[in-house]
Amino acid sequence: MTSAAGASSAIDRAQGRLAWMFLCPALVILSLVGIYPLLNTLYMSFTDSEAGQVSSTLVGFRNYSAIVRDGDFLKSILNTLVFGISSVTLELIIGMVAALVINVPFRGRAILRAAVLIPWAIPTVVSARMWEWMLNDSFGVINDIAVRKLHVIAEPIAWTGTNSFAMASVIAVDVWKTFPFFALMLLAGLQGIPAELYESARVDGATGWQQFRRITLPLLKPAITVAVVFRSLDALRVFDVVWVLTRGKFGTESVGVYAYRQLFEYINAGTGSAVCIALFLMVFLFVIVYTTLMREPERS
Repeated sequence: MTSAAGASSAIDRAQGRLAWMFLCPALVILSLVGIYPLLNTLYMSFTDSEAGQVSSTLVGFRNYSAIVRDGDFLKSILNTLVFGISSVTLELIIGMVAALVINVPFRGRAILRAAVLIPWAIPTVVSARMWEWMLNDSFGVINDIAVRKLHVIAEPIAWTGTNSFAMASVIAVDVWKTFPFFALMLLAGLQGIPAELYESARVDGATGWQQFRRITLPLLKPAITVAVVFRSLDALRVFDVVWVLTRGKFGTESVGVYAYRQLFEYINAGTGSAVCIALFLMVFLFVIVYTTLMREPERS
């Protein structure tokens, strides 16, 4: 028994060493491309560094104090939250509907699956530029259909050029681009649910809505959690779609756009780094809070 336990312990140690051998290259790369830039940004946020400046001076929390007192920064946080909550919620709803439809066997389902992937396959900048042309008030196809074909509006609207419609337009473009991510994640979850559960529920007289609420949603909770977390990380860091469509004007400036202006337009690396750290903390706090709320309660 002792020799068997010793042999098992030796095997475990050997497997542990092998695991670390495989992990070390990934950890080194992660440190170079992730941890070091983060630490360097954190350091710069406590300095008066400017782009191209050889040396800098530590200024403590002055940069953080400056951005907290900046009304534009506070507005960018609100814009980012509005964008993130709205886009992720709509993407979850539309992605859920798409996944439920695609999960049902019917002729042409493979073609529909491929069609759903098209928006997700298009690079964000390309899709944003495409929608910028489509939403143009002079030659855009959206206004042409709404004014000339459907007659739902009297005159063309500058969808991305007014405070009334700019944020809604940015959200709509982002939803069109990224709802396939939710659809694919939830479709994978749906296909992992045993069909016997639905058959038993139908035998017991459960309606379609009751099956969805009692079976589908609870068993999709892990997939929903992962999808919401990953998409929220992207949504809270949004830059590209906002920059292409509105340049952050008309009430759409996100924290990412605000940081870009500080770093590259105002050449203020210290303040820009402080904004980036604040954004990192906001995203980190969201992940902690959301995963805590979605955690399964321990059963005694």
